[in-house]
Amino acid sequence: MPQQITSRDNPKIKYACKLQQSAAFREKEGLFFAEGPKLCLELAKGCHNKVIYYTDAALAAWPALAEMEGEQYLIPLPVAEKLAGVPSPQGVFGVFALPRAGLDDLAAGGHYLCMEAVQDPGNVGTLIRSAAAFGFDAVVCSAGCASPFGPKAVRASMGAVGRIPVIQAGDMSAALAQLRRKGVYTVAAALQRSRPLFQVTGPFPGGVAVVIGNEGQGLTEAAIDACDVCARIPMSDKVESLNAAAAGAVLAWHFRGKVD
Repeated sequence: MPQQITSRDNPKIKYACKLQQSAAFREKEGLFFAEGPKLCLELAKGCHNKVIYYTDAALAAWPALAEMEGEQYLIPLPVAEKLAGVPSPQGVFGVFALPRAGLDDLAAGGHYLCMEAVQDPGNVGTLIRSAAAFGFDAVVCSAGCASPFGPKAVRASMGAVGRIPVIQAGDMSAALAQLRRKGVYTVAAALQRSRPLFQVTGPFPGGVAVVIGNEGQGLTEAAIDACDVCARIPMSDKVESLNAAAAGAVLAWHFRGKVD
């Protein structure tokens, strides 16, 4: 049976709100926050669920919530509104353990999507979702990226952050150098000295890493220099460019791993 929390000032509610708001606190605690019944149920398939909060109405609509592991708390609408930060919340909130993975865990032969300073959390989450959809083995985020485990990125990933390793690295050029030492072929999404995407084809027996840059500035020269090749997506002259998430989806499909 779930316990009840009725006060917006309950320490557990304040703790969950802090996880929602602070990337540094999430990293320190090894936890992250998510909102929504479908999202929380999806995340629970790949991440350890520590706490779940829900309203009576949400539980009636989603009875599977009662089967989730971890601590369970029944909350009234005012508490749900505080957790959501907006009126008309979905009524379901979860606290999950941060998955832990590092560059040393990446092996030759894999498919990796790398992001350098992608700052919009919606783009970060969408790129993680595309990587998972197209059979990639991991995602690497450099310093300067929006937190992949922030609420907006988690929501945009549709739970994919729990299905694919997401590595928070530091300098992207150093991460690419480490991948190349393992035999991974590295592809920069950049115009400089680039080939059309259809000319960059496998097989890639050592694996392949695709690198997407910042929404406004693109990739740094250091990241470009660390790659084996630059590739551009051929487009009509009706638009100048694609945004990071759209370009990343095209590249992820082109370099896709094993998909059904």
